[in-house]
Amino acid sequence: MSNLLVTGGAGFIGANFVHYWMKTYPQDNVVVLDALTYAGNKANLDPVAANSNFVFNHGNICDTALVETLLKEHGIDTLVHFAAESHVDRSITGPDAFIETNIIGTHSLLKAAKKVWLDEGLNKKKHRFHHVSTDEVYGTLGPNDPAFSETTPYAPNSPYSASKAASDHLVRAYHHTYGLNVTTSNCSNNYGPYHFPEKLIPLVITNILHDKPLPIYGDGQQIRDWLYVEDHARGIDLVIKTGRLGECYNIGGINEWANIDIVKLICGLMDKAFAENLELAGRFPQAGKVRQGKSSELITYVTDRAGHDRRYAIDPSKSNEELGYQPQETFDSGIAKTVKWFLNNENWWAAVMDGSYQDWVKEQYETEV
Repeated sequence: MSNLLVTGGAGFIGANFVHYWMKTYPQDNVVVLDALTYAGNKANLDPVAANSNFVFNHGNICDTALVETLLKEHGIDTLVHFAAESHVDRSITGPDAFIETNIIGTHSLLKAAKKVWLDEGLNKKKHRFHHVSTDEVYGTLGPNDPAFSETTPYAPNSPYSASKAASDHLVRAYHHTYGLNVTTSNCSNNYGPYHFPEKLIPLVITNILHDKPLPIYGDGQQIRDWLYVEDHARGIDLVIKTGRLGECYNIGGINEWANIDIVKLICGLMDKAFAENLELAGRFPQAGKVRQGKSSELITYVTDRAGHDRRYAIDPSKSNEELGYQPQETFDSGIAKTVKWFLNNENWWAAVMDGSYQDWVKEQYETEV
C-alpha cells in the first residue's frame, strides 16, 4: 500500500490520474493538494470524493509548511507533482504567475520533501518525488527533424516552457545534490475527459455546440503529438513503479496531427453524432451548423500567436524499452471517446465556461481566485 500526495489533482491531467490510480490501486490512499485557480475544478474529483481512501486539501504548493504537514500527517511516500500554470497564451500576457507556480512552487515542494523524507527520516528509503513536465521544454522541431528524446537539449520558447524547464532542472538537482528519489516525465499534448475548455480540442467541441467560430492560428499546420490522458496516467504509473531514480522518461502518444486536421476531424465526428442522434439537436438548440452537417463552415483563420512553436513530437523509445510503455488509444479511438464525453457531460463544461464553479470555490473557501 502507498500513500500518495497529488499536487494539482483537481486539474485536467491530475484528476484523470487520480481516477486512474484509485481504480488501479484501490488499497492506496490518495491526498490531493490544489489551489483551485482558474483551471482547478473540484468537480473533476466528484467520482472519488466519497471514497474513504481519498482526501482533498485546498492549498497552495508555495506554502511549504502546509506541504510538510501533509507529508507527515498522511505518511506520504509518493508525491506526484502536476500543479502548474500551463497555458502558453496566458504565459505570454502574464508570465509572473508561471514563474511563481512552476518554479517557486516546485522548489517549495522539493524543500518540504527533503526536510520530511531525508532530514527527518520519514520514509527515507521508500519515497518517490515524481515531476510531470512537458515536451515544450525542448523547443520546436522542423518538419523533418527527429522527435524529441530525453537527450534533446532544452530550448524553451515561451515563458510557460521556460518555467517548466527551470522546474525540471531543480528536480534533477535535488536528486544529484541531496539524494532525493526523483523521476521526471515529459509528455506530449494530452486530451480527454475534464479538459479545460480554453484548450484546442474542447474549445472546438464547445464552440461547435454554440455555433461559434473555430479559431485556427496562422495556417493551422502546427503539428502536435497527441496523448490520451489515461495513457499518460498509465505511463506515469510505470515510471513511478519501475523507472530508474534521477531519470527522465518521455511519454508520447505516437500521434502527430496538424491542428487544422484535428479541427476538421472533430467537425466530422460532431456532424455524424448529430445526424445519428436526433435528441442532440434538442439538447443543443444553438448548434445550428452541426445540425446541418456543416460545422466545418465555422473554421476561422486568425493571426498566429507570438513565438508559436511549429512542431512537437515525442520519441517514447526509452519508455517503451525500459518500462514496457505503449499507448492503448489511437487518436481516432481517443478523440471519439472525448467527443462522446463532452456531449454527455454538458453540466460539467457549462459550469466551467460560465464561471459558476469558481463562484462555488469563493463561497466554500472565502478566498480570491
